[in-house]
Amino acid sequence: MSIREEKGRQIADRARIIKSSNLYLVPSQSSGKKYKVDPEAQSCSCPDYEFTQAKCKHMFAVEFTVQRERKTVTETQPDGSSKTTVTETVKVTRKTYPQVWPAYNAAQTQEKRLFLYLLHQLCQGVGSPAQVMGRPRLSFEDMIFAMAFKVYSTVSGRRFMTDLRDAHAKGYTESLPCYNSIFNYFESEALTPYLQMLIEESSLPLAAIEEDFAADSSGLSTGVYQRWSDAKWGKARTEFGDKVPNQVNRRDWLKIHIMTGVKTNVVTAVEVTDAHANDTRFFKPLVEATAQGFAMRQVSADKAYLSSNNLKVVVENQAMPYIPFKVNSTGGDKKSSDLFKRMFHYFSYNQERFMQNYHKRSNVESTFHMIKSKFGDSLRSKTKTAQINEALCKVLCHNICCLIQSMFELNLKPKFWAEAA
Repeated sequence: MSIREEKGRQIADRARIIKSSNLYLVPSQSSGKKYKVDPEAQSCSCPDYEFTQAKCKHMFAVEFTVQRERKTVTETQPDGSSKTTVTETVKVTRKTYPQVWPAYNAAQTQEKRLFLYLLHQLCQGVGSPAQVMGRPRLSFEDMIFAMAFKVYSTVSGRRFMTDLRDAHAKGYTESLPCYNSIFNYFESEALTPYLQMLIEESSLPLAAIEEDFAADSSGLSTGVYQRWSDAKWGKARTEFGDKVPNQVNRRDWLKIHIMTGVKTNVVTAVEVTDAHANDTRFFKPLVEATAQGFAMRQVSADKAYLSSNNLKVVVENQAMPYIPFKVNSTGGDKKSSDLFKRMFHYFSYNQERFMQNYHKRSNVESTFHMIKSKFGDSLRSKTKTAQINEALCKVLCHNICCLIQSMFELNLKPKFWAEAA
C-alpha cells in the first residue's frame, strides 16, 4: 500500500466525506479546506493532483473506503406528475484488524495462572545482596514477586493479601510478607535497578521475533499536587535542572520513556523520570539497552527525538533510524553532521518509503494504551521512589502478559536467565 492510499484511509476513518451532486467533498488533513473529488473523471482539486496528475489521497479516500447506498423514491405530485428522488448515503468503512480469537481466548482464560508461574521464574534470577549487619531482611525474590503481583491485581494492599496467601500456598514465595512490608519495599531505591533488569530480561524470549522498534514517552498521574510556593516563585525544577511551567493546583505525574517492539508490543527498555524531563536525552540509553538483547533493524520515533546524536546511536547499532524532520530542518547547515544531511535528503526524496516505515511508530501508542487500560493510568504511591517502582511494576506486568499472548499465538516457550542459553 502506497503512502497516498494509507493517508486516504486515514481521512476516511477520521473525517466526514460529503456527497454534493456528482462530487465528493473531502477535507484536508492539514487545514479546514475541502477538496472536490470527481470519481468518474478521476480528478481532484487539491494541489497534489494538479501537479502530478496522479491519484491523490483524497481520491483514494473516496475510491477505497466510501460505499454508496442508493435509494430511489417516486412520489406523485398534486398536478399528476411524478417526482423521483435519489438519496445517496455515504458510509465510511473503517479498516479492521482481525483477532485470532481461539488464541486470544485461551490466553485470557489462563493468564493469571501463567502470570504467577512466569513471574516466579523471573524472580528466581534476582538474588539478594549480602547483608552483614542489621535485622535480616526479606528476600528480594519474594518482595519483587509480591510487588509485581500486587500491581497486577489492581486492588489495595490489604485486599491483595488474599491473593498473596494463595500464591504462597502454591509455593511461589518462601515467606508471606505483611502488606506494610510490601509498602516499605516499594520505597526501596535498591529495588529500582532490579525491576529494570527484570523488564529487560522478560523481553528477551521475543528476541527472535522483534526486529523493528519504536520509542516514545507518556505520563502516569499521581495523587500528589504541586506546591503553591514553588509554582508562585518559579522554583519548581526537574531533577535534571529544567524549569517546570508555572502551574498551580495541578496533579503531578511521572513520565515513562520506553522502547517497544512493534509486533508484540513488548517493552525492551524503560526509563522513569519526572513530569517535565526532555524526551530526547533518554533515547540513547533506550537504544543501547535494546541493542544488548536484540538485533535491531529499524527504530522509529517522533520529531521530539530528532538530533544528530540520536541518529548516530541508531546507526552505530546497525539499525535504520526513522525520525521525521521538522518543518525548519535543513540539510545544508554547516553544523549538521554528514549522517544528519544524508538522512535529511533520504527523508526529502523518499517520503513514501520513509513514512511507510515510520508508521510503525504508532505501535508504541498501542503499548501505552495496553498498560494504562489494564493496570491503570495513575499511581497509588505517595513518595517519589515508590512511584517509580510502581510504574516499573506496571511495565513488567505488561511484558509478562505479552509473553503469555505470544505463547498461544506464536507457540512461544519463554525461558529466562541461564535456561535461555
